[in-house]
Amino acid sequence: MIRPKKHLGQHFLKNEAIAADIANSLVEGDYNTVVEIGPGMGVLTQFLVKGDKDLYVVELDGESVEYLKGHFNMRYDHIIEGDFLKLKLDKVFDGNIAVIGNFPYNISSQIVFKIIENRHMIPQMAGMFQKEVAERIAAGPGSKTYGIISVLTAAYYDTEYLFTVEKEEFNPPPKVQSGVIRLVRKDGYTLPCDESLFKTVVKTAFNQRRKTLRNALKQLNLPEELQQSELMAKRAEQLHLEDFIYITKTLQQP
Repeated sequence: MIRPKKHLGQHFLKNEAIAADIANSLVEGDYNTVVEIGPGMGVLTQFLVKGDKDLYVVELDGESVEYLKGHFNMRYDHIIEGDFLKLKLDKVFDGNIAVIGNFPYNISSQIVFKIIENRHMIPQMAGMFQKEVAERIAAGPGSKTYGIISVLTAAYYDTEYLFTVEKEEFNPPPKVQSGVIRLVRKDGYTLPCDESLFKTVVKTAFNQRRKTLRNALKQLNLPEELQQSELMAKRAEQLHLEDFIYITKTLQQP
């Protein structure tokens, strides 16, 4: 038996029915490989390995790696000991991958940002997060949880909050509930504006979310068209994805 390691943010899911539901939350899509992040003792792996996709697991904990090698009929080169955040995905995997996992809470947001950065090869993700983080990723305009990660995810993926998992289903029980979400990449998955500037606009707007956009974005030297826009009287949490795109396109104009 492996003891969960606090410094790795490990909380092992005990309920196999919930693990099966998470494994089944991936839907058919443009991928032939599934990559599980943080398999631990393999409660999710045991269902994924029965699927018809090529399965890889990425685990930072050496003790868990040895356990997985001894308990699952997987090729050793499909059990990767390392940090998913540091993997150069296009060097490790050929073609598209779907990402899944009971993600360590301490790096879960970073996992989503890495998925966004590698969206050209990740058409789908399903995973378990701290409930608050899952709700933030899936949030829409007008919600207090709507923020940077909500908008950047919505730019490229359709997000669906699937179900909630209670604390007692884990060892050790976390202090918070968990939530399972699914991301499915949008057709085209590109924006009709400069994507780097778009990210800057979103981050700048939400970093001063209590201010109106006219004040929050002042440092970006707003052109007259934006100065006069009714959008500028709103706050970041009131804007839709299309509004952020409009602001970015207007800032791009010579």
